[in-house]
Amino acid sequence: MFFESLKAWFTLEHIMSLIQDYRALGPIPCVLLPVLEAFLPFLPLVLFVMATASAFGLWLGFLYSWIGASIGSLLVFLLIRRYGQKRIFNFFPKHPKVRKLMDWVERHGFGPLFLLLCFPFTPSAIVNIVAGLSKISFVQYMLAVCIGKMVMIFMISFIGYDLQSLMTKPLRTVMVSLGIFILWYVGKRIEERLNKRMKTDHNGEIERNKG
Repeated sequence: MFFESLKAWFTLEHIMSLIQDYRALGPIPCVLLPVLEAFLPFLPLVLFVMATASAFGLWLGFLYSWIGASIGSLLVFLLIRRYGQKRIFNFFPKHPKVRKLMDWVERHGFGPLFLLLCFPFTPSAIVNIVAGLSKISFVQYMLAVCIGKMVMIFMISFIGYDLQSLMTKPLRTVMVSLGIFILWYVGKRIEERLNKRMKTDHNGEIERNKG
């Protein structure tokens, strides 16, 4: 109930009001909100990015959100990498699907992670945790996060920097809605293809072990 109430509070209007109230702090709230979302993934990153772009403009808004989202993802990665084998996180690597995904990430590295992180509807919290539990290097993951988040954050910032036009120009609203749907659809298709490939690789490994 608490989490539902908290989530309901995070509307675009409330977030924009929050940023304006603390504007004297400069970019700090705009950087901290995406960092917080990395640890509490039920929070609306898309709305944080849109509100920041609306408040600070396209380029500064993009920069602040990108820095925050990248820092948040890397902090979660490092936290899981450091404490992933401790009792509090011990159930993660024992889960069969998590174990399978970890093995797959280790084999394929940068490319698939980059693609997944490019899309705003990818469950990046799961990606951060699995990558932290895997043996992928920090440098590889940092590159995937920084470049993938750059693409994703810029797309959302571009949508959010001129919200007024979404209200006054119906065609722009339709185009933006279509763009969001395409991003969601492409992201889901990539995720499904990666899952199928991961399953195929896993089955092939089982066959080799039998042989």
